[in-house]
Amino acid sequence: MLKIFTLLADLITYKWLNMAPSAHLTETLHFFIEDTTKIFFLLATIIFFVAVIRSFFPPERTRRFLSSKKIMTGHILAAALGVVTPFCSCSACPLFIGFVEAGIPLGVTFSFLISSPMVNEVALVLLFGLFGWKIAAIYLFSGLTVAIVAGIVIGSLKMERYVADYVWRIQMGQADDPTLSWSERIEYAKGYVKDILRRIWIYVLGGIAIGAFVHGYVPQGLLLKYAGPGNPFAVPVAVLIGVPLYSNAAGVIPIVQALMSKGLPLGTTLAFMMAVTALSFPEAIILSQVLKKQLLAVFFGTVTVSIIIVGYLFNAIMG
Repeated sequence: MLKIFTLLADLITYKWLNMAPSAHLTETLHFFIEDTTKIFFLLATIIFFVAVIRSFFPPERTRRFLSSKKIMTGHILAAALGVVTPFCSCSACPLFIGFVEAGIPLGVTFSFLISSPMVNEVALVLLFGLFGWKIAAIYLFSGLTVAIVAGIVIGSLKMERYVADYVWRIQMGQADDPTLSWSERIEYAKGYVKDILRRIWIYVLGGIAIGAFVHGYVPQGLLLKYAGPGNPFAVPVAVLIGVPLYSNAAGVIPIVQALMSKGLPLGTTLAFMMAVTALSFPEAIILSQVLKKQLLAVFFGTVTVSIIIVGYLFNAIMG
C-alpha cells in the first residue's frame, strides 16, 4: 500500500518535472515528496486510532493504577503506559507532581516519564511502515528497556530528597474518571489529530527536509567515517549530536531513514533517535522546575548511559 507514495514521487520528479534520476537534487526532491505524503498519511491514521485508545486512560486513572502496583511490576507497567498515554516532556512538571503526590515511587515515575517521549507510538508505526516490523520491534524493546532500567536505577538511589520541596506539599484531588460515549471518543480523536498535526507539522517537514538533504547530498563515506562501524566512539558521538536537536519522534524519523540509507549502523541510529527525543534541552529546563540539580544530573546521566549501551549492544548484534 505504501508503494503508492513512491509512485507519486516518481510521477512528480521523473515525469512532470522531467528531472534526471541520478542527480543529487532529484534524489533530494524525490525523498522529500515521498516521505512527506507517506508520513502525514501515517500520522493522521495512527494518531486517530491511538487517540481513541488514549481516551480510556485519563491522568487520574493512570496515577491510581500505577500507585497500586508492586515496584517491579510498576516499572514495567509505567514504561508500557508511557507508549499509549497522552503525555510528553512538555507535561513533565504537572505530571511529576501528580504522580509523586499520588504515592507512586520516584523510580516508577521516571520509568513513565522516560518511556513517554522516547517510545512514541507514532514513531513506532512510522518505523514499521518505513523499515518493517523487526526494526520497529527493536525500537520498542530498546526504549522500554531504557525506561525500566533507568527507573530502577534512579529508584534504588533513594533520591526523594532532591525533589523540589513544594512538590511534597501539594495536595491534588482524585477526580472521577470521565465516562465518554463512543461518539464522544471519535470526536475527541478527530480533534486530537487536528491538534497534534497543527503542533508538529513544522517539525515533521523540517525533519523530512534534513533527511532529504542527507539522502541527496551527504556522501556515504563521510557518515561512515565519523559514525560508521569503524569508529569505536560513534554511538556517544551520535548521542551528543542528538541532544541539541530537539524534536518529537515523528520529526526525527525521516532523518533516521536517510542516515540508515547511507550505511549508519542500526545501534548508532537508535542512539541518535533516542537522544533527540528523550534528552532535550527544553525537557531539562522543564524538569529543573521540579527536580534539584543532583537528581536532574542523575536522571540525564542514567538515561544517557542506558542509550549508549543500547546503541553498542545492537551494533554488536546486528553487525
